[in-house]
Amino acid sequence: MTTNVLGVVTDPLSAAAEPSRRRILQLLARGPRGVTDLAGEFTVTRSAISQHLLVLADAGLVEAEKVGRTRIYRVVPTGLQQLQAEIDRFWTSELDQLVADAHRLKGTP
Repeated sequence: MTTNVLGVVTDPLSAAAEPSRRRILQLLARGPRGVTDLAGEFTVTRSAISQHLLVLADAGLVEAEKVGRTRIYRVVPTGLQQLQAEIDRFWTSELDQLVADAHRLKGTP
């Protein structure tokens, strides 16, 4: 977790909870990309993608490298490990039981 310029803490789980940001992480997992390239995958503006990238960077999930006039974004492996740790802490035996119950109910007429 990091604190952004406004003093707000952005944790990895909250940052990745938003669907567009999850999709950005999926795209960047395939390799580094620029904002314009990423924006081509969405129906929202380039500016909106930039805002999403800032949130992901604040959470330590992505980082940018300036190459000429372009910023190239890539995932931060340690950030993704922190996200996995957050998910693991969230996923309890009670959730396992809930999933098992849901599967059992789905199998009943």
